[in-house]
Amino acid sequence: MDLPQQLKAVTLTHVRYRRGDHLGHFLAWISLVPVFISLGGFVSHFLFRRELQGIFFGVGLVISQLINEFIKTTVEQARPETCTLLEACDSHGWPSSHSQFMFFFATYFSLMACKGIGFWFGLRSRWILNLLHWCLAVVTMYSRVYLGYHTVAQVFAGAALGGVVGASWFWVVNSVLYPYFPVIEESALGRMLCVKDTSHIPDVLKFEYDNARAARNNTKSD
Repeated sequence: MDLPQQLKAVTLTHVRYRRGDHLGHFLAWISLVPVFISLGGFVSHFLFRRELQGIFFGVGLVISQLINEFIKTTVEQARPETCTLLEACDSHGWPSSHSQFMFFFATYFSLMACKGIGFWFGLRSRWILNLLHWCLAVVTMYSRVYLGYHTVAQVFAGAALGGVVGASWFWVVNSVLYPYFPVIEESALGRMLCVKDTSHIPDVLKFEYDNARAARNNTKSD
């Protein structure tokens, strides 16, 4: 039995770079941003916020990744030769799932900022956050090429697909699904999970702050 060919790594955080390459080390961490967003951002959002806009944002990212896997297994384009040295070439490379994830995220986030959905900050802070997300998306795309996991064409394909799917899903959520948000909120499952929609509230942070103080004051008065 050829043992190396029988083994397969769990590649969720399996990112390699050349020893002594400080830029490669930095980019290896950058390429894990999608993992941090998925596990840290959306899981904690559901546990503590349970906003329908955020939940459907996460659902869109899952749909985007499923589309990515379907295309990869259909096209079956190989990763670059440099990937052989990384021992991580047991999956196809076109389009890049990291690029697609980050450009979906940046596109959807920017569209939410344009509509003022779910933001607790002023207009200037919103665009600073948008710039940060687009910078992370571009650097993540570059990291996949620099580290040898993808070709330039593969990361640009992922970026384009992520942008298109992100914009399309935003339209679906806010034009097709949004009228049903009250129904979801009032459903048995919605009530059990305490899901809510605050996208109609201009300043969610101030609204929640005022209500929390009012509730505390009412408790003291009782």
